[in-house]
Amino acid sequence: MESLPDVPKVVQLPDGTYAYTDQLPAPPQHYSGPQIIHQHVHQAPPDRTVQRIALGSGVGAGAVAAGVYFGPLLVGVLTAMAANLALIAFLAAVCVWGVVTVVRTVGGAEGKRAAGNVGRARRRR
Repeated sequence: MESLPDVPKVVQLPDGTYAYTDQLPAPPQHYSGPQIIHQHVHQAPPDRTVQRIALGSGVGAGAVAAGVYFGPLLVGVLTAMAANLALIAFLAAVCVWGVVTVVRTVGGAEGKRAAGNVGRARRRR
């Protein structure tokens, strides 16, 4: 006949609570070696200098909250605008290059002369 697994018993702890014997805390182990210190280095908290100055000068908490909320939002919007302008400038440069290439290819001598005139006009500015 197979033996059944041991069923944990319920015991009363010194503080008066009950626990199963398989869930008892491990007895303390004495370690005589060097002490191990775990140090956690965290990122510095965000700088709140602007908010402190605003509160110190009598600006209300609503204005400070608006600065905290809209500050990063403004940075995000300006970054998106700069990215869009960079993309538009790149597309404009590609289009100008394409037009100049087509004019030189199709126009023959007149096209080359026209492209040269455009290049000279750009250098004069």
